[in-house]
Amino acid sequence: MSASKKLNVDRSALEQLLLKRFFFAPSFGIYDGVKGLYDYGPTGTALQQNLINHWRQHFVIEEDMLEVDCSIITPSKVLETSGHVAKFADWMCRDTGNNEVRRADHLVEEVLEARLENDALARKLAATSISGDQSAAAPKPSGKKTKKVAAPTKLDDAVAEEYRSILAKLDNYDGDGLGELISKYDIRNPETGNAVTPPVAFNLMFQTSIGPAGTLKGFLRPETAQGQFMNFSRLLEFNNQKMPFASAMVGRSFRNEISPRSGLLRVREFTMAEIEHYVDPMNKNHPRFDEVADIKLPLLPNAVQLEGKTETVMMSIGDAVSQGVVDNKTLGYFLGRIYLYLAAIGIRTDLLRFRQHMKNEMAHYACDCWDAEIYTTYGWIECVGCADRSAYDLRVHSVSTKKKLCVRETLDEPLVYEKLVCEPNSKVFGPKLKRAAKPVQEHLESLAAEELAEIKATLARDGKATVTLAGTAVDGDYEITADMLTIENKTIIENVREYTPNVIEPSFGIGRILYALIEHSFSVRADDEQRGVLSFNALMAPFKCLVLPLSGHASFASFLHEVARRLRAAGVPTRVDDAASAPIGRRYARNDELGMPFAVTVDFQTVEDNTVTLRERDTTKQIRGSLEEIVGLVTSLVSGATTWEEVLTKYELVDTVAKNDA
Repeated sequence: MSASKKLNVDRSALEQLLLKRFFFAPSFGIYDGVKGLYDYGPTGTALQQNLINHWRQHFVIEEDMLEVDCSIITPSKVLETSGHVAKFADWMCRDTGNNEVRRADHLVEEVLEARLENDALARKLAATSISGDQSAAAPKPSGKKTKKVAAPTKLDDAVAEEYRSILAKLDNYDGDGLGELISKYDIRNPETGNAVTPPVAFNLMFQTSIGPAGTLKGFLRPETAQGQFMNFSRLLEFNNQKMPFASAMVGRSFRNEISPRSGLLRVREFTMAEIEHYVDPMNKNHPRFDEVADIKLPLLPNAVQLEGKTETVMMSIGDAVSQGVVDNKTLGYFLGRIYLYLAAIGIRTDLLRFRQHMKNEMAHYACDCWDAEIYTTYGWIECVGCADRSAYDLRVHSVSTKKKLCVRETLDEPLVYEKLVCEPNSKVFGPKLKRAAKPVQEHLESLAAEELAEIKATLARDGKATVTLAGTAVDGDYEITADMLTIENKTIIENVREYTPNVIEPSFGIGRILYALIEHSFSVRADDEQRGVLSFNALMAPFKCLVLPLSGHASFASFLHEVARRLRAAGVPTRVDDAASAPIGRRYARNDELGMPFAVTVDFQTVEDNTVTLRERDTTKQIRGSLEEIVGLVTSLVSGATTWEEVLTKYELVDTVAKNDA
């Protein structure tokens, strides 16, 4: 069964509920709002905090990570070095009529998917017509004037298959490739029918200036990772120089999205939770890999996507690593841990897949990357990225700052190896290059062996080579000649190994996970489609327990206060709904919309014998027990020490369910 058939959610009804119950709402709404900015209400804030709290427990505490909190405002030099200034961009195009800006890949996706949906409808209507069932072939006239809608158009089979193939590998297209698709398939703005301009790159970072003079340029950080990399040496020292280790951070990030839409799924300010796991590049094993090796994941490798297919392969993490589908054990370990986290918070695992990045969509710093994608009514949405960033970030920042960001490891036995070494001839090198001598030497020493070998070959062939400096006080091209230096293999003996760690980075978009969880938890009562229910598990529920009176009788007040006080003292987030003017069934229903799993009701029997009823949200079944007993049960249910099924084996149901939920 396709993912779309597994998720039966009326998005319009859900969005009305979320707005009505103030899970979140557009920021600055009384000023008509700003696209891509949202405020969280009490329920959304509590839900987000629960996601973060469990993330901290699951990763930071259980994995003994080092949590930090770094600056949001980032100097331009940092992001120039990391490559974000030059490469952190999406492709955009403009409507030639009204100048509306659209993100190019999303535009192509929207138009081709609409054509395929149109094709599917045309085929369905044709099949219905052939079968003779005309009742479903066209809508019945309502007697009202309606806008004329064009009849659906059937595509040629080859064209439809071509569209599906393009969509399967759309993330692999660069700007030129997207431009060719727009031209070839006459992609237009679906809202106006106007042609669009060829795609151009748009940097997604928000620029600012630091200080009143305005001379120091900066950006709002697009990710939390760079702050962690800046503090690598301090973190290594804090960890007593032990490797491997991980840092972690939860914080706000900012991206100036081209055309924000789809609610919380594409916004300009959002919460991220990121882990930077530092590992020896020569040993990417993980000591706890066996704990996840047998977990089977739905994988979508890049090779499958390049064939124009989207079918996932169920494969154990152990097999995926051993067969080279996943690059290494540390990367595989974190894929398993991500899966366990998402399952624990309530994401449906049948609507979850892990998709490998294709070459053209790979971030400039990554050598392998997998996205945990969750299916929603908006389609498959990337919610967690897990990348092997290699040594890119630490290496480029080390070169730029001339500060070592590396690990020194004392070896049991000396390491002997051959290395290509550059040695300047001081009598010629300095006098010829003058002020550029030191920067050129440092540049040559920073080159990889392959690059240095290429310069050696050029000197041997031509007697000269050109070195280009960038990011120095003496930027430019400099000619070096064979008499200025020697580049030869030398035997190196090391008693201390010095290396730059590689980084495995799981990166979580908390807002996207939150929205996907809401969709996966939403349903309506079978006997009343107007009654929406959010079935969060007790771990994630924003409020765990509702306390309410059967009616507004004055004798109930002290009991309400006592139940709520005891629950809150036990650490159970509790809300009291004493608006007794509404029937109790309606009060249950409106708190079901908030996702509260349990409700304690005070009634006339409470006044007589100090007992209360406990209702469970999804089954609507109720039991009765003493006030102290029910408080203890709720505490155990919320902590996971017991389950509702276990409770029902020990307590009789009370007969107030039908009338109270009416």
